[in-house]
Amino acid sequence: MGGRGRSRRTQRKHFRDGRENVWKNNKSDPQQQNEEKSPLHWEPFAVTNAAFEEYYKEQGIVRPEEWNSFMACLRSTLPAAFRINSSSQFCTDLLSQLEDEFTKSLQSEGADRNEAEGLKSLPWYPNKFAWQSSFSRMQLRKNKSLHRFHEFLKQENEIGNITRQEAVSMIPPLFLDVHRDHFVIDMCAAPGSKTFQLLEMIHQACEVGSLPSGMVVANDVDVQRCNLLIHQTKRMCTANLVVTNHEAQHFPGCHLKKNHVNASERDMTHLLFDRVLCDVPCSGDGTLRKAPDIWKKWGVGMANGVHCLQLQIAIRGLSLLKTGGRMVYSTCSMNPVENEAVVSEILRRCGDSVELVDVSSELPQLIRRPGLKSWKVREKSVWLASHKDACKHGRRGIVPSMFPSGQAHLDTSDDSNEKPTPMTGAEIIEDGISNKNVDVDAAAAADADGDVIVTELSSLPLERCMRFVPHDQNTGAFFIAVFHKISDVPVLQTKSNKQSRELHADGYEKVIQDEDKDINGMDLSNEETTADKESDDISLGSNPSKKLKVQSPNKATSRAEKANDKRKLQIQGKWFGVDPVVFFQDEVILIGIKEFYGIKDSFPFSHHFITRNSDTNHVKRIYYISESVKKVVELNFLAGEQLKITSIGLKMFERQTSKEGVSSPCMFRISSEGLPLLLPHMTKQIASASPVDVKHLLQYRSVKFQDLVDDGFREKVSTLSLGCCVVVLNKGNEGSSDPPVVDKSTIAIGCWKGRSSIAVMVSAIDSQELLERLFIRFGTEKGSLPDVNCDEVVNDDGDEVKENSETLTVVDTEVKEDSETVTVDV
Repeated sequence: MGGRGRSRRTQRKHFRDGRENVWKNNKSDPQQQNEEKSPLHWEPFAVTNAAFEEYYKEQGIVRPEEWNSFMACLRSTLPAAFRINSSSQFCTDLLSQLEDEFTKSLQSEGADRNEAEGLKSLPWYPNKFAWQSSFSRMQLRKNKSLHRFHEFLKQENEIGNITRQEAVSMIPPLFLDVHRDHFVIDMCAAPGSKTFQLLEMIHQACEVGSLPSGMVVANDVDVQRCNLLIHQTKRMCTANLVVTNHEAQHFPGCHLKKNHVNASERDMTHLLFDRVLCDVPCSGDGTLRKAPDIWKKWGVGMANGVHCLQLQIAIRGLSLLKTGGRMVYSTCSMNPVENEAVVSEILRRCGDSVELVDVSSELPQLIRRPGLKSWKVREKSVWLASHKDACKHGRRGIVPSMFPSGQAHLDTSDDSNEKPTPMTGAEIIEDGISNKNVDVDAAAAADADGDVIVTELSSLPLERCMRFVPHDQNTGAFFIAVFHKISDVPVLQTKSNKQSRELHADGYEKVIQDEDKDINGMDLSNEETTADKESDDISLGSNPSKKLKVQSPNKATSRAEKANDKRKLQIQGKWFGVDPVVFFQDEVILIGIKEFYGIKDSFPFSHHFITRNSDTNHVKRIYYISESVKKVVELNFLAGEQLKITSIGLKMFERQTSKEGVSSPCMFRISSEGLPLLLPHMTKQIASASPVDVKHLLQYRSVKFQDLVDDGFREKVSTLSLGCCVVVLNKGNEGSSDPPVVDKSTIAIGCWKGRSSIAVMVSAIDSQELLERLFIRFGTEKGSLPDVNCDEVVNDDGDEVKENSETLTVVDTEVKEDSETVTVDV
């Protein structure tokens, strides 16, 4: 009571004394009144930084005669770039639209020459699928053709037919040489544009209704960035993707123990990859053109602080790479400490087991520059040409791997009169970082004579690296190095036969047991991936899709006691806040789905469905995974769930949210995302419609049976069962085939067949996109068709259809559809 009373008296005192009202303007100040009357103007970022210019002039990134052009390009606006999804069924249509409609229309309307050249394809990207636009926002507003072009970009990007991506960011996946049977990992994947590009390569040249034998694992350390990654890759509609949330330098190996039952009989006992993409975190000064705020905050400490992390990620990527595989290391930085220095240390540590690949003959139209052979390190205001200089100036945060030679000049002898002996980074780790014989002060004193600083020169083939500077082809800056793994990465062996030391990029050593190493000898043990040690009952039996039984060592309960335990145990419960991954095995539901839609036996159906809900009796969504992803999931179960999976699989079926199958014999409807994969294998609930009826469905959202133009389509729809169905566009050459012939050019729409009408289950933007495709294919003028009112449409039989953003609801059956893709996109 007393405390509250004093608080009240204090508050009353404050009100009585009167505090300054910072929200009230002082009208007696004429200067302030003038400032209020004058409009606020946006002040652009200052695109100068003296430290930046001094640093890169000294490093010799470009020749002195190019410096002015280099800086002028860095201060200019970055052109917008985008890429056509090469696996989309409309990729050729989009390419023709860009070449014919947009590029030529600018010239025919008498646009300025600069505007006509502002839209062009990137000559180095295969098949003209990458484009660059240098139009400003003002130009997009004042020119009608450009405004339509801008709307085209926004619509196609949201659907997934194109991806907005910086031009130089498209380069690293091209040098990976990905094939459809490869296992690929993107170790630092967010925001996901490169992952999307890798998925395109996996799915390219894939037959309709089939999946590639490869897969992509997209990993990121930040949960929020993982959500952005999921949103980006969701537009691809793929069953060959797994999104994980781990630190890249500690990505789990997901391996089986040697003593595991039947481990030797499995075709996959550890998770290795054919291709590894290490687009590591960096200082990002190569993105100055699109992120001008970096000018103000740039400093040399940004690069020095991430060097060790970049090296750790790259070394871990090589340990996950199969022998004979390829890894691409890349950064959006111009700093050699983050680029050539990391590549040099990788080559020194791995020796003959890793080769730096010369890819100068690949993509010949791409302008690139060789990597640097010599550079310096700067710490605050001091230039350091070697690690000896770092010791002399007491810069303990500077590691030997930052320099071209990678040598540490430390005195390791007991006799202080002897001269310092240069040591490599590997020798320092082998000798021990805390070795008392290492005397930094002695090395510094021996060379404190005012000697001339001599810059080191690397003897490694760093000219095989690729450095991209902005003014060469009007892009951002980038760095790429391509590695080929020849043999297993070596590990330094100690005197003990039971232990080995792993080389770590931060200069520390980690002692690990032999049983915790994969075939490359690299460390696979960490705090997050030792669930197999904590569990003594991991049994899936002969069927890997059964529930995983995990028995905690602290609870010696019997199986009867566990059966009586009503608490729900999540398979992925060890990862807090992440939904479990559970194989869906309800045979009654699966058989019912298969019979209702007439799914052929050619479609891999058994043990390919998963859910993210441990309570299988209340599953709302069923996801489909490819054969390659299924193997990874089974291996992850057996290995103790080392992978923290945030997203997996392609949403295939969704439960009807009400009436529990009263209106339809099947409880689950086909998701628009899974329709392209499932359609070629369906024999029931399919109707072929004429272009006119398809247009009417997309425009009016719901059409009564008697209003359908095509008599054959009307008769076919009336015979379908109530519930989900698929309407396929009849191009005129299918005849009366039942089911219709499906190929890559087929356009299909997910619909709902009611008592006397049929309604589409696609979003407004998807309907608009399909109408665009119909206009282009059949040459119909868009202006001759009535506008589509997607807010609310009422059928003649009283069935109300509402479209709000991405959610479609048919009121009589309460069907909700939140999918974004409805076309056959293979």
